[in-house]
Amino acid sequence: MASNLAAKWAAAAPYLRSALRIVAGFMFMLAGTSKLFGFPAGHKVVLASQAGVAGVLETFGGALLLLGLFTRPVAFLVAGEMAVAYFQVHLPKSFWPTMNGGVSAALYCFIWLYISAAGPGPISVDARRRRRFRP
Repeated sequence: MASNLAAKWAAAAPYLRSALRIVAGFMFMLAGTSKLFGFPAGHKVVLASQAGVAGVLETFGGALLLLGLFTRPVAFLVAGEMAVAYFQVHLPKSFWPTMNGGVSAALYCFIWLYISAAGPGPISVDARRRRRFRP
């Protein structure tokens, strides 16, 4: 019984990876739209600033990740962005992520690093393009 359940979970892993990418991509995109447009909540930042560049990366990178398009390079790029955000903005406030407000930056960094290594999963534009162009 237990091994049967484990086998079912193992078979579902690629689809769960797609679900993680889609949900995290949507949330990441919302962080960017909050910076760029003040939507759904937040304040607009100056586009020609470090926060503005972060907003562009989060909005458009999040959209690409949500779709699963150019997943590996985009995920690697935004993982780096989140590492920079954590070390520049959050770490100087405190060592502990719960104290310095950096929990989401640290989590996104490692989620995107994982997705860049593991790939987008089967529910993605990248997977569809791969199936379409296979000989």
